[in-house]
Amino acid sequence: MKIFHGTDNAGILRGTVLTLGVFDGLHLGHQRIMQTVVERAKANELVPTVITFDPHPRAVLHPENAPPLLQTLDQRLANFEFLGIKQAIVIPFNKEFAETDAETFLHDIVYERLQAREVYLGRGFFFGKNRGGNIELLNEMSKKLGFFADEVAEVQLRGTRISSSKIRRLLADGKVNLARRMLGRPYGVEGQIIHGFERGRTIGFPTANLKPHNRVIPKYGVYATAVLINDVWRKSITNVGVRPTFEDESAPSIESYIFDFDGDLYGDVLRVRFLHRIRDERKFNGINELKAQIERDTQHTLNYFSRIGVKNMLDLT
Repeated sequence: MKIFHGTDNAGILRGTVLTLGVFDGLHLGHQRIMQTVVERAKANELVPTVITFDPHPRAVLHPENAPPLLQTLDQRLANFEFLGIKQAIVIPFNKEFAETDAETFLHDIVYERLQAREVYLGRGFFFGKNRGGNIELLNEMSKKLGFFADEVAEVQLRGTRISSSKIRRLLADGKVNLARRMLGRPYGVEGQIIHGFERGRTIGFPTANLKPHNRVIPKYGVYATAVLINDVWRKSITNVGVRPTFEDESAPSIESYIFDFDGDLYGDVLRVRFLHRIRDERKFNGINELKAQIERDTQHTLNYFSRIGVKNMLDLT
């Protein structure tokens, strides 16, 4: 996939079917938009293209209300490519760009620079200065400039519209199973493995301590998880929280015990997927009580992995 930061780069491919948006999380609603773009581009021998923005516009215009993003930019771009997008235009969003009105954006960038033949928006998406651009304006401009425009229907689950904000709330509540259904895959974070206090090793459960790149992590607690090592998803159990049994700690951590693994991961970037919530985090009366609970948690996790259908989640890329 070709990636361009800004729209003035030489080499941008023209003759496109495109969409635009932040697309944080690439949930099922976003995936429907990408599928539409890719299928229409293939049918007409055009370039499936996404215009996205970094940082989130609200982080620039209303930082006090800016949402923590489910994905880093690199994760978002990797998912674009996985979904079949061949070109991504990353527009650095700043206050100067925020002054661009929707009509100018559509004419100068979408029509002239990218020579869009078809443009698709997600339902309720706004763009341009003061959110002046919407599907009505897009339809009006498309008739004037000679390209096709349409709105992609939203995706619902249990009668509720799937959205990034809804997924953030589910993760904050520890509801990773429902979040997975909205994302179409388990929610995951990635980060560098750092040295911890190595208490787990002393009681027979050595853990990989993750310093996450992602801002959104699930509610504190213990989870059945999968970690990606050498392109293979491996079974694991992960604690998210502040380890209240040890009173000298206050910073949250993500610690994963990986079943049947004894390698050195320090310094590596690890991906962790949250599959199922085991229990809340709680304080124990000493190491022995904590060890006994960890043994119960690991057995609970292994029982979870023995269920029919769980293996399919490990096979997802």
